[in-house]
Amino acid sequence: MAASKHAQKLKTIAAAWPTDPFRPNMQLKTFLASLTTHPRLTSDAAQSARVLLENGVQNKYTLSKKTLEPASMPKHYERLVQGFERSAQGIRRPWWQVFFGIWR
Repeated sequence: MAASKHAQKLKTIAAAWPTDPFRPNMQLKTFLASLTTHPRLTSDAAQSARVLLENGVQNKYTLSKKTLEPASMPKHYERLVQGFERSAQGIRRPWWQVFFGIWR
């Protein structure tokens, strides 16, 4: 009975999991949904998936400004996130911007 309760929680978490645009054939939500049928499913598994979904680790251990903006390349992580967002939308930088290292 308790296993089905954990399976239901994990099913809810899997349904709420965002889709990965970079790996359309390999989704974490599919893996989590398949775990609901595992005979030894525990509450820890459902709890861990919920913490990951809600960014619990990121909220618990916040990064300092010094870590997010290193002195050698202060815009590195900002550009990295921007690149992933644009890539997900299908927007690419022209070859000459890549060649000359120009970021917008």
